[in-house]
Amino acid sequence: MGILEKIADIEREIARTQKNKATEYHLGLLKAKLAKFRQALMEGDAKSGAGKGEGFDVVKSGDARIALIGFPSVGKSTLLSTVTRTASTAASYEFTTLTCIPGVIEYNGAEIQLLDLPGIIEGAAQGKGRGRQVIAVARTADMVLMMLDATKGEKQREILEEELESVGIRLNRAKPEIYFKPKKTGGINITSTVPMTKCSEKLINLILHEYKIFNAQVLFRDDYTSDEFIDVVVGRRVYMPCLYVYNKIDQVSIEEVDRLAHLPNSIVISCNMKLNIDFMLESIWGLLNLIRVYTKKRGEKPDFEGGLIVRSGTTIEHVCRMVHRTMVDQFKYALVWGVSVKFSPQRVGLGHVLLNDDVICLVKK
Repeated sequence: MGILEKIADIEREIARTQKNKATEYHLGLLKAKLAKFRQALMEGDAKSGAGKGEGFDVVKSGDARIALIGFPSVGKSTLLSTVTRTASTAASYEFTTLTCIPGVIEYNGAEIQLLDLPGIIEGAAQGKGRGRQVIAVARTADMVLMMLDATKGEKQREILEEELESVGIRLNRAKPEIYFKPKKTGGINITSTVPMTKCSEKLINLILHEYKIFNAQVLFRDDYTSDEFIDVVVGRRVYMPCLYVYNKIDQVSIEEVDRLAHLPNSIVISCNMKLNIDFMLESIWGLLNLIRVYTKKRGEKPDFEGGLIVRSGTTIEHVCRMVHRTMVDQFKYALVWGVSVKFSPQRVGLGHVLLNDDVICLVKK
């Protein structure tokens, strides 16, 4: 029996098993086996080179990368042509895009790489269509822009989420705070800083034994499920934000538009009528956690034309390394104007965290 058949068998077994206290350990083992087979499937593709293909080897550039995914004919190519200078072929029939087409969104002084990926179809993780190549590129992105057809309800979203979930892409979820380290001796030592109500010590032991791990240190820093623990054991999971974009709102009722607009992490747009595109770009900027800071030389005005695009939480030290690789060694102090300081200017050190629109003057020794 091949890996795909084993995966299908386990999925059917999970689907027909009732979820209760009596089946908790059985389901936990099944999920551990399922994760192991899925990982083996993806690693087999990586070794064989099946994840590569024409148009998919795109060099990462700009300040961030967005993977634009969705079913065929939802308007991805039209959106790319609308928000970037790239002309992606758009047509009213399915599978217009056959390769990965990169474009650049210029917003708030940042250059954000947007990849128009071929339409994912159901079963992409098992190799249907060009799903595996699409998913391989999506894993390298900083966020996912999931484009959906507002006229087709929630089914598309559920299928795409399931496909991404099956290959280790976790949308709008934080990485579990679980410390896990295999050891050579000493058995399995399990501790927790909070009461464990979602995953018992017995289940943790069963999962680790399924992976042939008999000596390990495990620390739960919060109450997590067996699924989240399996993610930590398997590794190679990618956690990223996702913005759900419902296109073609000009073809549905105002009540349906209102319902979709109030779903979590969701935006409603119309590519053809160019409705709500600006709000979508603003939402993307927020999810990417990008900020813009400006530099100035002593005695001169700030350079408001340029500026540096950095991640939220960036420190003065990171800016020094962006300016020049020797700047940290020569650093004496920095003067900062903006909302990150109490006084303008304020003298700060390398560990100072910057906020949006701060102005920095670096002073050397």
